[in-house]
Formats: sequence, C-alpha cells, structure tokens
Amino acid sequence: MTCQDEKSQHKNKAKARKLLRARLLDAIQEEQREKTAEDRKSQVGSGDRSERIRTYNFPQNRVTDHRINLTLYRLEEILEGNINEIIDSLTTHFKAESIMQ
Repeated sequence: MTCQDEKSQHKNKAKARKLLRARLLDAIQEEQREKTAEDRKSQVGSGDRSERIRTYNFPQNRVTDHRINLTLYRLEEILEGNINEIIDSLTTHFKAESIMQ
C-alpha cells in the first residue's frame, strides 16, 4: 500500500497506517457478519414437515414428540399444563445423548 498525498513522509506513513487499520477492521467486521449470518441460517429450519417437533392430534386425543418418539394419549391433560411426563422424558433422553457423546 502506498500513500503519497502529503509532502511529509511521516504524514504519508500515518495516513497509510490509518487506511490499513480501517481496511483490516472492515475485513474483520465483514467476516463476523458472514459468520453470524451462517450461524443464523443453520439455526433456522426450512419449515419442512420432517422438522416438526410435536404433533397434537385432537380426534385421537394424542400428543407425539417426534424428537424422542414419545406418544401419549392424554391430550386434554397436556393442554391443561400437565406436561411433566414430556419434560422428564426429554430430560432423560438428552442427558443420555450427552453422555454418549
């Protein structure tokens, strides 16, 4: 990088450093923006039916959590807030999964 706007070598050198610092900062910020965008994109699903977490089936009084293959036939209780069985099953599943890794 060359910078020869001023008559003084010191002023040219200082200006070149300032420009270089600004370009490096821009490059770092752009890298961070790209990484953030990539992270966000990986967290957002496509909305496909295969990504569903839980299904509530009213005619059959059934709730299915697809992450752990848990099916309960107590939809009314679950909708009233009695979800301890689901929470316990999820906790057990994810603890076991973390131990295996």
